[in-house]
Amino acid sequence: MAIVLKTSCFPQQQKRFKEQFLLRSSNKPSTVSIKSSKPMAPLATPAQTLGLSDTFNRLRQQNKVALIPYITAGDPDLNTTAEALKVLNSCGSDIIELGIPYSDPLADGPVIQAAATRALARGTNFDAIISMLRDVIPELSCPIALFSYYNPILKHGLEKFMSTVRDAGVHGLVVPDVPLEETEVLRKEAVQNNVELVLFTTPTTPTERMKAIVDASEGFVYLVSSVGVTGARASVSEQVQPLLREIKEATSKPVAVGFGISKPEHVQQMAGWGADGVIVGSAMVRLLGEAKSAEEGLKELETFTKSLKAALP
Repeated sequence: MAIVLKTSCFPQQQKRFKEQFLLRSSNKPSTVSIKSSKPMAPLATPAQTLGLSDTFNRLRQQNKVALIPYITAGDPDLNTTAEALKVLNSCGSDIIELGIPYSDPLADGPVIQAAATRALARGTNFDAIISMLRDVIPELSCPIALFSYYNPILKHGLEKFMSTVRDAGVHGLVVPDVPLEETEVLRKEAVQNNVELVLFTTPTTPTERMKAIVDASEGFVYLVSSVGVTGARASVSEQVQPLLREIKEATSKPVAVGFGISKPEHVQQMAGWGADGVIVGSAMVRLLGEAKSAEEGLKELETFTKSLKAALP
């Protein structure tokens, strides 16, 4: 169902996750006599969207923290996803993470798993998502990072997948189920296509391995706030603050915190602890997926995103 809205703001396996979850004439004289004319003004063209790294660099210069919402493509449908991307963009999101629905999403909690199931049941697929993004991305001022498990990437072929997302205007890629040791080919292909590959570090990642991960990560480093899967939580682990300090001692790259961030108080707390960005997923997905209608879900998404943005410096 297509939604047209007018608003000011719309527009293996488990073991791996404990350690690590793992840019795009003729010279004949004229016979027409013209008395005088003003030079034609150049056609206005939209400003080029910054990539992930450049977005963080700009925010750092402004002493701001990035708001990075996550939504699942195709839930409740791709028309609503397109409108949701415009809502998130217009409400001040700095980067948007868009999940490609997958049948075995081991890193995700029940909310995002249910969203993926609904999206797949409605026939959402990679080609349809890319078609939607080609239409929507030119209307956005913030970059899109795709969140995809590795199997869908392999299914399309690594080179074809990367060139396709690049041509659609995607700037970043997050792949949660590939350990660092197996990312070399993925990273090489991403670099060749100017797609920034974001890597994960977790509370259980050993220090030396964390240093290797942050060295390899592009765009930003994704710090998982707690062991386990995604999902809204009542509070954020106190472990995050010392983890942030440790990572920042190892790298100058920006660090964004995700998993369990679901309230304005959480994003404010993460900013106070030194995070360069905050990632909010399940809370966003629930608003869209469990609303009585697409219109209601989009309105709630607008209100929630504004509240998160207002809580950040």
